[in-house]
Amino acid sequence: RHYLELAMFGLFVCLKGRNETDSCASLSSNNRIIGGDDASPGEWPWQVTLQLDSNHFCGGSLISDQWVLTAAHCIDAVNEEALRRIFLGRHNVSGPNPNDVSRKVEDAVCHPDYDVFTFDNDICLLKLSAPVNFTDYIYPVCLAAANSTFHSGTSSWVTGWGVTENVYNPDILQEVEVPVVGNNECECAYPSGITDNMICAGLRQGGKDSCQGDSGGPMVTEDMNSSVWLLIGVVSFGEGCALPMFPGVYTRVTRYQEWITNVTGTSQPGFVRFNSPGVDSDEGYVCPTTHLPTTTTDFSIFGSSESVFHFSHFTHFTPLCVLVLSLYVLAGNA
Repeated sequence: RHYLELAMFGLFVCLKGRNETDSCASLSSNNRIIGGDDASPGEWPWQVTLQLDSNHFCGGSLISDQWVLTAAHCIDAVNEEALRRIFLGRHNVSGPNPNDVSRKVEDAVCHPDYDVFTFDNDICLLKLSAPVNFTDYIYPVCLAAANSTFHSGTSSWVTGWGVTENVYNPDILQEVEVPVVGNNECECAYPSGITDNMICAGLRQGGKDSCQGDSGGPMVTEDMNSSVWLLIGVVSFGEGCALPMFPGVYTRVTRYQEWITNVTGTSQPGFVRFNSPGVDSDEGYVCPTTHLPTTTTDFSIFGSSESVFHFSHFTHFTPLCVLVLSLYVLAGNA
């Protein structure tokens, strides 16, 4: 009986989700995160903020009492010594947060096949210096299991403190609902740029997306039958922010169950299978013949990033170096 109780408690810890209806799901806001809204305290208890010199620079997801999942490009160009703290339970990145706790990063384990140029395998695990206690504001998210399916149109939510239309870096955690876009359709926007390790989301007409400051953060969906929230993607890259026909691109979590299990050891996250009903409309999808807008692809600091400057195929801090070099060249030609 004792072991059964422990097993049931462990299952509860993993599967706990929000039972109440998300009030933002029915809203039609167009002035947050790029088409999102302010989140409520404790609404996304797995959301974490990665801090560099006491400033938010990337998001992440708590997946167990001692591990956080984020994007490899968030860590790739950062000195691990400079990555001092991860804050959990935080709602306001600049104001008081009575429910937050912080941990140092004991170890960063990024995927060995991460490609800095293509952003394939853009995923990294961060081990906290000490386990955290779960509360209403700090709670792990379950991970979508390897055999899960997410058909085009599946509802998902993305959260973060990234750029919005009105505020460069909002203080309050933002949330936005976006549908999954099948990889065949997504490939139309990013020819030869989408692999099986990626999952896309966004609206064809644009208007909703993750943006600069959201990278590494969670893309989740809810199993409506059980109210279980599952992490299905990690914010990775994209073309601009919320542009028509250019969905955001995320690391597909289901591809990494074995790797995550091997790295996390005894502090295992929970994996839950999710299957979309019906037939996937993305099967046999044919790209439209209309010409897509010509822009430069921005792979800067936080994935789908809105900025005055756009650079092609560079990760987060690299664009700053390119900008300095460009200004130097311009000054020399003046």
